[in-house]
Amino acid sequence: MYEIFADLHVHIGRSENGKPIKITAARSLNFANIARECADRKGINVVGIIDCASPYVIEDIENFLKTGQAYELEDGGIIYKDKVCILLGSEVETSEEGRNGKKGAAHNICFFPHLKDIKGFSNELSHHLKNITLSTQRTDLSGYDLIDIVEKYNGILIPAHIFTPHKSYYGNCTDRLKNIFKEKYDKIFAVELGLSSDTYLADMITELENKAFVTNSDAHSLPKIAREYNKMQVEDISFKEIVKALKNEDGRKILANYGLDPKLGKYHRTYCDDCEKTIETKEPVEICPYCGSKNVTFGVFDRIELIKDKPQTKSPENRPPYIYQIPLGFIPGVGGKTITKLLDTFETEMNILHKLSKDDIEAVVGEKVAQSIEKARKGESKVQSGGGGNYGKII
Repeated sequence: MYEIFADLHVHIGRSENGKPIKITAARSLNFANIARECADRKGINVVGIIDCASPYVIEDIENFLKTGQAYELEDGGIIYKDKVCILLGSEVETSEEGRNGKKGAAHNICFFPHLKDIKGFSNELSHHLKNITLSTQRTDLSGYDLIDIVEKYNGILIPAHIFTPHKSYYGNCTDRLKNIFKEKYDKIFAVELGLSSDTYLADMITELENKAFVTNSDAHSLPKIAREYNKMQVEDISFKEIVKALKNEDGRKILANYGLDPKLGKYHRTYCDDCEKTIETKEPVEICPYCGSKNVTFGVFDRIELIKDKPQTKSPENRPPYIYQIPLGFIPGVGGKTITKLLDTFETEMNILHKLSKDDIEAVVGEKVAQSIEKARKGESKVQSGGGGNYGKII
């Protein structure tokens, strides 16, 4: 057994020939560039690319395999340069019955072991949405229906960023996941927390006690890969091993979740869209206390306060630790040139964040920057809460 780092939510912006895949993601995010970034700069061992159901991406994957730099594993996944395992995923937007009779929408990340599996899934999914070439298009499926289709093609389904206000189950659909998945709820063995929440907040909901928590970047640009990630114990890197780790089977397991302080997330607290202020009241509010507007974007912290069914005590005994970690790009004074200098010397961001001493870093970038990185690594930085689509800030 050995320890690996995994980021299971990375987007593709464009195909190799420039066709749009995820409109809001950077053009430089294509299948080959993500593989290279994880291997050469980030130090990520397993990456879930979640736009692989697009026929344009499928074509890119087939061409990538022909180069000889990558190959498919019998246990699932694609190995690149014997360094990185790529999981073939699809982010699917389901249509749900939301709160108070309103329509709701939720994102799901689905992973499949082999190219033939995601090809079959892509073909079937194309009958449930308008444009299969674009990522995360609204389907006419509910999560209850989707999970059967995913399993038909040997896949797994993980509800994505489960608390965010616009496209998630708890955020705008339901107070309980069991209401969505009903008798199939046991088929859900992991949920993704999202940037604006953490283990301690999520564990105030009893129905999540026996679900694994994953923390992923939801990267829309190459530098954002691994802003959140998971440390896992596995026998090797493959689809099969990651599924075992998520299920806590045969000694495979998640050892730790590394994530932002949720205050840094874009939707941590409620935000008034009219007077443009983050609302940090003790009790959740639906009317802005500053200007009286009802035009507010409800925050993750506030949503959990409303739907929790137990106090914030301690997590279940088998819950891995949640370690607040600030990526290099979030740290004040650490700009692009400094990051490049660090990576040229120490190879990967995982090395810088996990393996090097402060003295090693100081020798390359000086005392002031090294001190900022050390504070961030120890969780000593002060944070101002984000909301309404605006990231929080390190003060």
